[in-house]
Amino acid sequence: MRRLRQLAQRTPPGRERYVDLLRALAITMVVLGHWGVTAVGYDDGRPAGHSALADLRWAWPLTWVAQVMPVFFLVGGYANAASLAARRRRGGSAAGWLVDHSARLVRPTTVLLLMLAAGAGIATLRGADPAQVRTVVWFATIPLWFLVAYVAVVALTPPMYALHRRFGLVVPVALVVLVALGDLGRLLGPAALADGNYLFGWLAVHQLGFAWYDAARAATGAGAAEAGATPGAARAGATASTTAGAGPRGLFRRGLPLSGRAGALLLGGGLVALVLLTTVGPYPVAMLHIPGERLDNAAPPSLALMAAAATQLGLILLLRRPAGRRLRRSGAWQAVLAVNAVVLTLFLWHLTAAVLLVGLLDALGVLPTPPVGSAAWWAWRVPWLLALAAVLAVLVAVFGPVEARTRRPPATGPAGTGSRRLRAGLAVAGYAGVLVGLLLNSLAPKTAPEPLGLPAPALVAYLAGAGLLRLLRSGRVGRRRPG
Repeated sequence: MRRLRQLAQRTPPGRERYVDLLRALAITMVVLGHWGVTAVGYDDGRPAGHSALADLRWAWPLTWVAQVMPVFFLVGGYANAASLAARRRRGGSAAGWLVDHSARLVRPTTVLLLMLAAGAGIATLRGADPAQVRTVVWFATIPLWFLVAYVAVVALTPPMYALHRRFGLVVPVALVVLVALGDLGRLLGPAALADGNYLFGWLAVHQLGFAWYDAARAATGAGAAEAGATPGAARAGATASTTAGAGPRGLFRRGLPLSGRAGALLLGGGLVALVLLTTVGPYPVAMLHIPGERLDNAAPPSLALMAAAATQLGLILLLRRPAGRRLRRSGAWQAVLAVNAVVLTLFLWHLTAAVLLVGLLDALGVLPTPPVGSAAWWAWRVPWLLALAAVLAVLVAVFGPVEARTRRPPATGPAGTGSRRLRAGLAVAGYAGVLVGLLLNSLAPKTAPEPLGLPAPALVAYLAGAGLLRLLRSGRVGRRRPG
């Protein structure tokens, strides 16, 4: 608590605390949502889990709010733009930003993968079926699907932010058009045309985070000071902010309109579009995966999900001012800081907590399996959530410090041209290794016999990429040596 009070006291006055609140609320909704809709039964004598949403059609419209992945990418865009801009004001490079930014993403993920692989290996050595081992690990690593897209978006932040600074809101609009074209491929063929939506959809929302950051910085003129720059840099930042505020208009503007009127227009327009797309149009009502539906709005992101993102953005803007006032209170702000300190750990381990609890209850012979929607199923929701929260609290206590204690190294000064190019190339190679490893695991069948629970090529590619990024952060490679 003492550390949280110190962090709260050191918070810069110009910080957009609402962004941190949204991140904390989004992760809480993801965790509770996954746990809440999980239905557990037995398949061939073994525990198996699936989503209960297929049997709860009345709940499908609730996913318009419960599908919070757009919120993650929105606040990620804001935070990434803020940290990249601050790094450049201090003389750092985009490659250096990528390398240092990888620490908070890669370190907690590496711990998860190594622990799952170790546990799977022990289970296999003790005679467990490798196919069943893979099924368990596959379920525990479902959150890595999100991380594949997010790591890719982070890697593309420097060039995409440059595009934003030049073309403003034209960029997310163009990306949404590409999403619509991908949906046409899903509807009319070829279906592979929609594969790009995995990137285009989340990039579009991430770009809106850039626009939010530029608008907030223009409104306060405190971006440079907040980043810890010198007074001269702060004055330059304020001048740049004023210029940005008086810059291009229309879709070429760089700042997102933050007024209540803009929020109301986005909320109303997004909601109308969402209703039309899911009633008159071909899209399912649910913004999460439902087995048997013709289209999946989330995998890859669809035009309907973009409409849901616009609706959520409108609501976010409407609540921005009242929420910001409440976050000036020390207690509320400390709670937000506490969640954000371990936000990725919560996300990565919440399904592992479900695996451990189900395994324990099954071993004790007391695993409830009531039919979905029955009175017994609803009555089991509260103790189920409380038990899962207790298991996750233990996991966060053990593994959370890996994330909470991660510190980004200070920015280094300019390096030679050759050193910059080498460092940039190695950073791209590191991110590519991490992405390939995560993607290979996500694409591998959940019943493939894998003694370590993870495909060996996926584990090798991921660890190679993570190791390279670790070497770059240590400064042992890619930096110019003195003399």
